[in-house]
Amino acid sequence: EILIPPLTFYSYLTMKTFALLALAGSAAAFAPAAQQGRSTALQADLDSMAGYTLPIKGFDPLNLADWGSDETLAWFRAAELKHGRVAMLATTGYIVQAAGFHFPGMLSSDISFESLSPMKPFDAWAAVPDAGKAQILLTIFAAELASESQGTHYMKGGATPTIVFPPIDFSGVSEKTMELKQNRELNNGRLAMIAIMSFVAANAIPGSVPALAGNPMF
Repeated sequence: EILIPPLTFYSYLTMKTFALLALAGSAAAFAPAAQQGRSTALQADLDSMAGYTLPIKGFDPLNLADWGSDETLAWFRAAELKHGRVAMLATTGYIVQAAGFHFPGMLSSDISFESLSPMKPFDAWAAVPDAGKAQILLTIFAAELASESQGTHYMKGGATPTIVFPPIDFSGVSEKTMELKQNRELNNGRLAMIAIMSFVAANAIPGSVPALAGNPMF
């Protein structure tokens, strides 16, 4: 019997899967029909979007906010939000695995969580049986499908994707507090994306990230 692997495995594959989903969605986002330009009202309102905060307000060196239509911008925001959440999971999972923490018991009939603990996170992922990886992919697919199927789609004016599990009720949170939470989530997600990219680079190219050089888990 194959059990669902620990957080680091789920996080790493989730990150890769969402990246593939984002690439697939980009074909629709940048279709010629979408190149009609956003409304003046939306352009004027960009600085009020969640995540428009210090230390670098409106950081957009490629002018992505000016591409396509309103739907394109909504897609970009949803992609940033999802990738940020996945990167936070991935970064936390990598650190937990690298620190030697692990679940008790067996991952499969012949592989224990303890046996994976001394490995580098990417080596531990490679040791996961194919059946376990398949379970992770199916779980990610189900979560993605659920988040994209809730009410009016965000590219049609609906709310941005919410966390599927565990569900969180923000109905009692004030508008000001909600804005603060949204800014924190986006900024923490942006930092986590930089962190996990650094981890991947350090693992693939020794010495490419000086701060991580010599660390046995990279």
